[in-house]
Amino acid sequence: MLKLGVPSKGRLMDQTFAWFAAHGVTLARSGSDREYAGTVAGAEGVQLVLLSAAEIPRELAAGRIQLGVTGSDLVREKLAGWRSDVVEIAPMGFGHADLVLAVPACWRDCETLDDFAVIARDFRAAHGMRLRIATKYHRLVRAFLSAHEVADYQLVDSQGATEGTVANLTAEAIADITSSGETLRANHLKILPDALIHASQATLFAARAVADQPDLRGFLTRLGV
Repeated sequence: MLKLGVPSKGRLMDQTFAWFAAHGVTLARSGSDREYAGTVAGAEGVQLVLLSAAEIPRELAAGRIQLGVTGSDLVREKLAGWRSDVVEIAPMGFGHADLVLAVPACWRDCETLDDFAVIARDFRAAHGMRLRIATKYHRLVRAFLSAHEVADYQLVDSQGATEGTVANLTAEAIADITSSGETLRANHLKILPDALIHASQATLFAARAVADQPDLRGFLTRLGV
């Protein structure tokens, strides 16, 4: 029995159901909205499991589900060596969002990542502490900044509305997911144009340990991916 994990609520669940329906497999929630079970029609030997999108990467890596739909950002953030744990089967064309670095709009002399690196260096010299970047995406942000040789910063965890941390004086900049940038602009932040950390979208992943098993390959063939 293949276990397929999909997001348990909201637009992401609805779009996932629509994607599978377009590929000849009907997914549906069974019972009330408080239950996390579902049904699969159009494919034998597949069980639907409804989970939060954030849970799906770890469930795949642990082998408790064999296929899962979640954001490509979440897989890369939650699984340190994600390529050894999961296989990216197919981007699904929805759930688009960009993980970006944003700074106060009033920083007129900060228009590029190089400018940001200089400001971070000067901030430490002036204040005796590293410039703070609020984010929920520590692994992705750290890897991106390291690759671009940006130092003299510290990451601070954001559990709530990341966009508000600058106004609340708990960070000097943020790295967060955005679809349109409107919320960032409303909080007087601007996106650095060369600081796209990851362009995410909903993606179908398989657990690497079972990626070559005949039943999983047969199901993917049934989907046409």
